[in-house]
Amino acid sequence: MNPSLPSLAERQAALRELVDRLSLTPLDDDRFEGGHIDIGSPSVFGGQVLGQALMAAARTVSGQPVHSLHGYFLRAGDKAVPIVYEVDRVRDGAGFTMRRVVARQHDRTIFVMSASFHRPEDGPEHQREMPQAPDPEGLRDEHESRLALREQLLPFARAVVDQARAIEIRPADPVHLLTPEPAPPYSRTWFRAAGALPDDPLIHQALLAYASDFSLLGVAMRPHGMSFMQPGQQIVSLDHAMWFHRDFRFDDWLLYETDSPSASQGRGFCRGSLFARDGRLVASVAQEGLLRRQRR
Repeated sequence: MNPSLPSLAERQAALRELVDRLSLTPLDDDRFEGGHIDIGSPSVFGGQVLGQALMAAARTVSGQPVHSLHGYFLRAGDKAVPIVYEVDRVRDGAGFTMRRVVARQHDRTIFVMSASFHRPEDGPEHQREMPQAPDPEGLRDEHESRLALREQLLPFARAVVDQARAIEIRPADPVHLLTPEPAPPYSRTWFRAAGALPDDPLIHQALLAYASDFSLLGVAMRPHGMSFMQPGQQIVSLDHAMWFHRDFRFDDWLLYETDSPSASQGRGFCRGSLFARDGRLVASVAQEGLLRRQRR
């Protein structure tokens, strides 16, 4: 018999733990330490490192919210030891501030990121329209679909499925996890935090950065009938960029529209647009990742 979905209390506990891990422990004015959220993956989840690096950078800035970040994943993170985030105060300006963050484990750099902060100001405004999508209330939770296939999964995939998730994810364009049919490189997914969040906008931005790494590379896999749950593949995020356009709350539903205009030479390029339910475009994402079928 397949296990049941985690209860609301379990998912909210997972969210509290995630917020706690993202908040970091200061070591001095420019160094912070972060623990891990185990999502069942063999190494540290890239979204966790992204969210923690953003938190580290933002803790050294006052009065200017983040508007963009660009990060590179250099080595797999070790879940057995904390990550130390070192912040370089590259520039402090009246309108813009720049920070560079280096994440280290075992005296080696595993991730680097630049983040830019901008004091809000008036100016021209426009945005593209929000795509049509079914309401999230009528869609099946991704976790429920994964649990239904649990007994057919390999142990590494079961470990991912068995975790209580802090993020609710409801795909509007789902694919079969084990035997996906080739499909166009386009997807729409609703997601939100699994409970109420503090009012601090930085927490919402860091959580969105964390969640934006979930399944983004999946859209580049769709035309090739590939899935994260299949054995014999190496799927790794190489870099990640985000732009924050407008205020939002991550304890409200956001629509994540993704596409992949290109895959070649073992790499897939993906883009994402994030919309609030009222149609506002709140953030944009771009990522390239390794898509490698391992030789037997």
